[in-house]
Amino acid sequence: MFNKLKIQLIFSGIAGIALLLFGVWAATRGLRYLAVGVMSVMCLYLIYLILWFWRSVSDPIDSLTEFARQIAEGSYGSKLENIPDNEIGRLTEAINDMSEKVAQAEKARTDFISQVSHELRTPLTAITGWAETIAYDEAVQGDSLKGIHIISREAERLTGMVTELLEFTRIQDGRFNLRIELIDISAELEDALFTYGELMRQAGMEINYTPAPAEIPLIPGDPERLKQVFLNLLDNAVNHGGDGKKVDVGIQRMDDGVHITIRDYGHGIPEGELPHVKEKFYKGSSRNRGTGIGLSVCDEIVTRHKGKLLVENAPEKGCRVTVILPLNSKTSVE
Repeated sequence: MFNKLKIQLIFSGIAGIALLLFGVWAATRGLRYLAVGVMSVMCLYLIYLILWFWRSVSDPIDSLTEFARQIAEGSYGSKLENIPDNEIGRLTEAINDMSEKVAQAEKARTDFISQVSHELRTPLTAITGWAETIAYDEAVQGDSLKGIHIISREAERLTGMVTELLEFTRIQDGRFNLRIELIDISAELEDALFTYGELMRQAGMEINYTPAPAEIPLIPGDPERLKQVFLNLLDNAVNHGGDGKKVDVGIQRMDDGVHITIRDYGHGIPEGELPHVKEKFYKGSSRNRGTGIGLSVCDEIVTRHKGKLLVENAPEKGCRVTVILPLNSKTSVE
């Protein structure tokens, strides 16, 4: 690989050495003007060589590195143009081909997930409906009734997983849009707490809510999507921090925007897994089951609001998730 570039560099080096030796020979023979001329040519040649290397090798490699990083971050199918006719050009063509094939594989996976998720919704709805109907039958008692409740609960869990998978496919194929309006973010958070709070209390969780010390102005956002984020984070706090039996929720205005924090008192997240928890389909070592895309969807929603979703271990123990939303910015709706 890089044989052509190697040959060019070898010949350039030989030519440079020859000029240098000729300049030294002219200087030792007292041919001062000739030596100065040769050295001047040598300097210009070195400048040309540096610029050639910069343009032909360094810049293309920098472009390839940036392109590879974009592919790693999910820009599948994109391609580099203006391919040079050398080894770097052939490497560029190989990376372009890889990008296209990864895009095709990703689309096939997304289509498969979407089709399977849609197919699962109908039988799950039937299972949930019949389980609820049978549960009201007075003839069903004891272990049979417990079994029906288990069926109903597991069907609801699977329905939630299917919903997350469908949300994931909408993100992947560009059908994930926001309906932006000016919203009272404190009211949206409190509404989510009211919606999910009773379920948390039934699970034996204590909820400590700290409202904003000062009034927060209306901010641009999609109320349904942000409520989805809050409900998902509260659900995670129950599922992964339930051992702590307590969840702290707070909201306040800071210099960089509105901060919403949800903190549990469970075992926290292993340090090696923290950088990956927002990646699609990443589950880590948690014993709780799920699709591994809940946080990924939340991160996508917050990012499209030009905000940040931070996941970290809290002091002492537990996990703390912080949603940072700008007070006023143009939000992505594409």
